[in-house]
Amino acid sequence: QVQLVESGGGLVQAGESLRLSCAASRTIFSIFRMGWYRQAPGKQRELVAIITNRGSTDYADSVKGRFTISRDNSNNRIYLQMNALKPEDTAVYYCHAEDSNSWGQGTQVTVSS
Repeated sequence: QVQLVESGGGLVQAGESLRLSCAASRTIFSIFRMGWYRQAPGKQRELVAIITNRGSTDYADSVKGRFTISRDNSNNRIYLQMNALKPEDTAVYYCHAEDSNSWGQGTQVTVSS
């Protein structure tokens, strides 16, 4: 198991940016795939972006071109840079480590119109 702690959420206006950070309790070098998911009120949790330990990335269609996932293995962190935020991006954002199916506690992102 790995403990994951997200930070960086907040309240912003449409068009603004936020950067989420996820800190892991141990080295993430060996974790093949890590990602960001989100869950809006009344909706199922959905994939936002994933990154492998080789740096390959994939994104949900709804965030392509606006969000960028990155990974810092030396500091055991992953990040999600979110630009041009929209009200529909409002959700709790969760960090996930695939190998142990570990989840963070989530960080709230609210985008006002």
